[in-house]
Amino acid sequence: MDSQANRRAAQSALRSVRIAAGSVTLDGEWCVPEGAVGIVLFAHGSGSSRHSPRNQAVARALQESGTGTLLFDLLTRAEEAEDARTGELRFNIGLLAQRLVAATKWVARQPEGEHLGIGYFGSSTGGAAALVAAAELGSVIDAVVSRGGRPDLAGDALARKFR
Repeated sequence: MDSQANRRAAQSALRSVRIAAGSVTLDGEWCVPEGAVGIVLFAHGSGSSRHSPRNQAVARALQESGTGTLLFDLLTRAEEAEDARTGELRFNIGLLAQRLVAATKWVARQPEGEHLGIGYFGSSTGGAAALVAAAELGSVIDAVVSRGGRPDLAGDALARKFR
């Protein structure tokens, strides 16, 4: 399939989703192109959202290559507003990681997601959350990529994982 056809196929597979994560519901964009063998969940932090132009560009490239994506917000709108004032929630790595775990479990329950290999793409504090979530989930996660991430904020999660 040429790149134009790949782009059209990815766009047709894109849909808005809502993911239950504890007491909150997170908004996201789900895209699983036909024939996908993997999906990448985006974990962004430091005030970013699923609308980040960088993450959107990476997601489009992945979709066009036949990889599924889940771009979703780790914080609710109300939490984002609170974080814009305080800057505290973006550094709550435990909270962000638990929401990424919830989204990963959501993916595994979707008919088009249950057979897919799962990877994380973390940026900023989302990189730390991705490492903590991957350490918790173990072999469920096939890969973690951290772009400009904060692995130092992952604490001892990696040490626990590889002992």
